[in-house]
Amino acid sequence: MKNLLFAVIIGFSGWITPMLSQNIPVYMDESKPLEERIGDVMSHLTTEEKVALLHAQSKFSSAGVARLGIPEVWMTDGPHGIRPEVLWDEWSQAGWTNDSCTAFPALTALAASWNPEMSMKYGVALGEEARYRKKTVVLGPGVNIYRTPLNGRNFEYMGEDPFLASQMVVPYIKGIQANGVAACVKHFAVNNQETDRGSIDVQVDERALREIYLPAFKAAVQEGGTWAIMGAYNKFRGEHCCHNDYLLNTILREEWGFDGVVVSDWGGVHDTREAIHKGLDMEFGSWTDGLSWGASNAYDNYYLARPYLELIKSGEVGTEELDFKARNVLRLIFRTEMDRSRPFGSMVSEEHSRAAREISQEGIVLLKNDGNILPINTSNVKRVVVIGENAIKMMTVGGGSSSLKAKYEISPLDGLRMRLEPAIEVSYARGYVGDLSTSYNNVSTGQDLSESRSEQELINEALSLAKDADYVIFFGGLNKSEGQDAEGSDRASLDLPYAQDKLIEQLADINKNLVVVNISGNAVAMPWVEKVPAIVQGWFLGSESGKALADILTGDVNPSGKLPFSFPVKLTDNAAHSAGDYPGKDGIVRYNEGIFVGYRWHDLKKIKPLFSFGHGLSYTTFEYGKARVNSSRLSRDGKIICSLEVKNTGTRAGSEVVQLYISDKKSSLPRPPKELKGFTKVSLEPGETKVVEFTIDNSLLQFYDDKQADWVSEPGAFEALIGSSSSDIKTKVKFELK
Repeated sequence: MKNLLFAVIIGFSGWITPMLSQNIPVYMDESKPLEERIGDVMSHLTTEEKVALLHAQSKFSSAGVARLGIPEVWMTDGPHGIRPEVLWDEWSQAGWTNDSCTAFPALTALAASWNPEMSMKYGVALGEEARYRKKTVVLGPGVNIYRTPLNGRNFEYMGEDPFLASQMVVPYIKGIQANGVAACVKHFAVNNQETDRGSIDVQVDERALREIYLPAFKAAVQEGGTWAIMGAYNKFRGEHCCHNDYLLNTILREEWGFDGVVVSDWGGVHDTREAIHKGLDMEFGSWTDGLSWGASNAYDNYYLARPYLELIKSGEVGTEELDFKARNVLRLIFRTEMDRSRPFGSMVSEEHSRAAREISQEGIVLLKNDGNILPINTSNVKRVVVIGENAIKMMTVGGGSSSLKAKYEISPLDGLRMRLEPAIEVSYARGYVGDLSTSYNNVSTGQDLSESRSEQELINEALSLAKDADYVIFFGGLNKSEGQDAEGSDRASLDLPYAQDKLIEQLADINKNLVVVNISGNAVAMPWVEKVPAIVQGWFLGSESGKALADILTGDVNPSGKLPFSFPVKLTDNAAHSAGDYPGKDGIVRYNEGIFVGYRWHDLKKIKPLFSFGHGLSYTTFEYGKARVNSSRLSRDGKIICSLEVKNTGTRAGSEVVQLYISDKKSSLPRPPKELKGFTKVSLEPGETKVVEFTIDNSLLQFYDDKQADWVSEPGAFEALIGSSSSDIKTKVKFELK
């Protein structure tokens, strides 16, 4: 009887399904081509409904078309985790109890892994959390170039080199979008400072724009297939970036073929007519500074709302631009909300915690290790003293729009105690008082960081504990408060705040086994660098911060991170503060350094950095063999293979990032002495040797000729330089472009 009933049900469904499919609208039929489905929706929409698609209906959502079954679009801040829910019309928290997330490492840490596999892992996990929370778009990743170490938002970006950022952003996007959630790459473009960010007019020459500041965005569009781009707050050549004809229409749409949506940054729109004609699709956050002021339910007054509709009704503007924008928004909705096959996602899973820890482990950079005092020799050590506020201060809250409500966050102190105790005693002294705040946008860490003791009392306690310790580990650096690593403001100087330099100097005087762990998303000055034997760059690592740092410090994991930006000795060693006019004058900032950003500037001017771009040590050693090419002559439409052997000559397994730089020996235009054009992370057992290969073709040799308005390469001599950092070249080989 059961089998008969089952057969009847199957037969009935087989008969009724074709009948239903004959009656559903074309736009609901997933077997139809995407553009045909979009066109069908467009034929049903009123002008009012099209306009409603283009602007927010709440702080983080825009309208769908309910009568047609077209869903709303829901945005969430990234790029390091899914932002907690806020009220409909306010920035205050909605008070949910189920919107805590996994906090992933900041994007500087991801870039420091130099591992696209980690980038894919990151994107997949973040996309799963966004999907589970029913989000349409993740507002990230950020790929603006690290131009100055004072930029408060550098921790959200991927470093100073356009090639590295391009390679790391693509898998991140693909990972997110595999979940049916759109990535929104930001901030397009030349958003390289927070000072006067809403009004500063960036003047940069065409060559620097194309070679330095746009490649990661281009890769995001053409290789990553990103479904959304966010405009920047600043101006570029006199026009705000959220409605900038050259950036959004000429470059993004016409040259790169972008078919996604252009989203404004919150409050980044300034004029209705500009927004209509100069490339913007979706407007968010108008009448607000992104944090507080603004009229409730002002959405109908947005520039692309009633004012746009009135211009259409009066005949002052046509509907061609409206139809184009509406199609772009619908394309986003079809790719996300109306994709019935997308997965359900997951939230704060064991897999996500594991991903956060692995990414952190690969991104932590061992900057210095004189005497091999790291890793901690756990078999002979009895007492470790941890000093510094950053050992206990939770860093997932604060910093601006990337502030999170993390399900959990393991501090560096707790991570070490979990790893070392009870076999090894771990003592703690605060040492200095920094940022006492423990909340941002009504999310609190629950910590009480109040302190009644004086600066000298704190120093005395730290010195007393440190004097006889087997190891002293100082956790300092920056935090996410205003004027440090935070959206909305830049740093005041390159120096460490809160008199940390003074404390580090005194600690170095009384204990030779001192390790300094710098927690930051930016380079800092280190006047004590010669006195401190071991220095680790720890970044903002999110939920698994403490465990990952303990993994590296104890040697459970061999460090393999490399710096994604240079550490200058002093601020004037940085190009923006030497050749440029940061932060600008009279509302304009001029990038006079042109293409010579980061290590390119150091190489050009023969400036020795504190720590070079690409630098990072290991607990093992690597030997580079001689580089060879399979042909010394490269045709314009051909390729050559550059190869070398890399051997692990140490006693433990480790990974090395082998970096390829290209040098053009003679060019009609000035070029950097060398530029990163390839890298690979190779894992080796003790004594193991592997062959590393790089494919070199004409695309890696090109520069942008602004007079020809095109990418060109010139025949002649080139050199492939392979090394472990931009300043540590191990082997070279010459070749010629025919």
